[in-house]
Amino acid sequence: MIQAAYRAQEVNPAKLVQLYRRELELCQVKKGETIAVVSDLATRREYIQAAFAAADDLGADIYELCVNSLPSWTKVGVPTIGQCKGTLEAVRAADLVVVFHVPLFTRWLKDVMDGGTRVLMIIDAPDDLEQLMAPRGLKEACKHAESLYRKTKSVRVSSKAGTDLTYQCGEYPVMTQWGYADERAHFDHWGGGHIHTFPNEGSAHGTVVLQPGDIVILPYCRYVADPVKLEIREGHIVKVEGAMDAKLMRDWLEDGKSSAADRDPYAVSHLGWGMNPQALWYGIALHGDTPERHRAAARTFPGNFLFSTGPNTQGGGKRNTRGHYDVPMRDCTVELDGRKVIEDGRIVDAAMKVSREAR
Repeated sequence: MIQAAYRAQEVNPAKLVQLYRRELELCQVKKGETIAVVSDLATRREYIQAAFAAADDLGADIYELCVNSLPSWTKVGVPTIGQCKGTLEAVRAADLVVVFHVPLFTRWLKDVMDGGTRVLMIIDAPDDLEQLMAPRGLKEACKHAESLYRKTKSVRVSSKAGTDLTYQCGEYPVMTQWGYADERAHFDHWGGGHIHTFPNEGSAHGTVVLQPGDIVILPYCRYVADPVKLEIREGHIVKVEGAMDAKLMRDWLEDGKSSAADRDPYAVSHLGWGMNPQALWYGIALHGDTPERHRAAARTFPGNFLFSTGPNTQGGGKRNTRGHYDVPMRDCTVELDGRKVIEDGRIVDAAMKVSREAR
């Protein structure tokens, strides 16, 4: 495991209000709109203060709902809204919901978005909020990738390490994040810049080889240290081979099973790639393995292919399991219906390339 020396926060705390104002402007917050903030007991109070100050500066009304739970990437699908009477109605009435934990795979998020409300997730450290703020052209690049992925019927992912995976698309929607929630019923993640979809049920087939330097960003926060070979048949992992990293994967997925016959943790889940040039693959080596520093960056660095297992309820499927594993992989080649968009980990489709901005 990579352990970097402790690094002090570089962003001046007083600058947070400026950053939040810029982010809310990207989210098209207008005078008279209502923002509902959903926090929890672990939320940084300076984030709430910055959001309130920025909203006030823009003429928006804002209030906070603090929930009594601590959902995270390792405990997805926690219904933080809806169990307490009136909370779902309150956030559905807002124009923008700003949530400071992971709401993915929950019923309440779908209900809120079905009503047209915009939703912005903020779960990264202050330095990363500044570094990863969407650069010019990122939305357009992500929209272009989305348009291609929506039309795609068959995908092949390969690598010199031995990956050779195929899957079919079209059964589930393509989900796109460009770093801000500016469109009706859109969910986004400050620091985002990637797309994904869930493969058609039972269609994923082949071999995936995780190699040193790939990132297990969920449930752990670490670089892969030794190769892991996954054999995939009919949409499920049927064999996990390797040393330490294979054992970590097997044990986590096994512990996620609800019964001996439960295969859901081993199902192939969302698959896609990153395009945010502000995100750095070597962030864990630079900043250490504190999850707050890598929640967005590890998933969005350009040219990574994100392989995952477990739930698919966010796309409208029926799998809801704790056995969720996210691995941004380097050096993969991605072909959409035979069209190469990423080659050996580098984006080759010019319309998906975005220039990095100095921060």
